[in-house]
Amino acid sequence: MVRPRNFDENQVLESVREQFWERGYAATSLQDLMATTGLGKGSLYGAFGDKRQLFLHVLDSYREEQLTSVRQILTGQGRALERLTQLLEGAANGFAEDAQRRGCFMVNSTSELHGQDPEVASRARTTYQGVEDFLIACVRDAQREGDLDQTADPQELGRLLLAVLQGIEFLAKTGMDGSALLQIGRAALSLLPRS
Repeated sequence: MVRPRNFDENQVLESVREQFWERGYAATSLQDLMATTGLGKGSLYGAFGDKRQLFLHVLDSYREEQLTSVRQILTGQGRALERLTQLLEGAANGFAEDAQRRGCFMVNSTSELHGQDPEVASRARTTYQGVEDFLIACVRDAQREGDLDQTADPQELGRLLLAVLQGIEFLAKTGMDGSALLQIGRAALSLLPRS
């Protein structure tokens, strides 16, 4: 008979994510994971598998949260250009307000592991394809609403906005001022081809 778990799985996974986010995958040891969760090796691995499986589990959870957040913003209320503004300004403010300037957990993980773990790179590509698809759809909405030039290629503009989002994140990690990050997002939006 299997013993019931006497720990909060979500709380454990949040602690594990923070540990991986702070130190990276390679620098996080089993001892670190045991210390941060308060679980022994048997409980930790019995519930979540080995270190890699645990890492992929928290990475997948993070990916789902990020895609849900982007989808909610880009398919929410208001005109499409307003939603794009909300996304870019929210990213700039969010990265600037992070005192540690850690950046995105998935970007950090992909940067660390892309050459060693193709599964991580594949998950990242799938996620960014999802973000790109939401951006393209929002650009199309802006074209239908008459705010963007209908002859412009929505895929090109969506990819451009994805690159701007990623650039804002990287520059935040260098310590760039929050107002400059906002300026980058606003400048990108102002340069989109208008009707």
